[in-house]
Amino acid sequence: MTCIVGVTHQGHVYLAGDSAGVAGWDLTVRADTKVFRNGPYVMGFTSSFRMGQLLRYALTPPEPVAGDLDRFMVTTFVDAVRDCLKAGGYATKNNEAESGGNFLVGVHGRLFEIMSDYQVGEPVDPYAAVGCGEQLAKGALHATEHLAMLPHERLTLALQAAERHSAGVRGPYAYVTTADRT
Repeated sequence: MTCIVGVTHQGHVYLAGDSAGVAGWDLTVRADTKVFRNGPYVMGFTSSFRMGQLLRYALTPPEPVAGDLDRFMVTTFVDAVRDCLKAGGYATKNNEAESGGNFLVGVHGRLFEIMSDYQVGEPVDPYAAVGCGEQLAKGALHATEHLAMLPHERLTLALQAAERHSAGVRGPYAYVTTADRT
């Protein structure tokens, strides 16, 4: 249970995430954030805190190459993620099909969604969301798309909408952006 939201704005990617850790009817507000930076990437995960920990601390992400970023993401980047999740004991295999988890990743001003079957998607809209609050957050992002708002404000409104209407989303919210990459 989660809500991770992302927007692209002026060549940068901005992500935000809630703090809910949910198991059945139990809720823990977690101190470890679901959004983070790893090298040139910003990432925000749903699915499992274990998967997020591996992406954050065990993944050595490949340096993105100039040129065909689509090809790079679906091959080199995803291969590194698959290897990381397998080595960390998180990836599963059923009938020879591998699966991992769901997360957003931003790099070079573009926002991608990596799905549990390792497919890479890039929305046409300059925003995305994943988790149980996904649809609620996307509605808020759509409604604010043409308003004069800062990315941080739009992300906050999207998370607030998801928290208001989903039992699996809870503040406080954490934020990360490629804009302040050093």
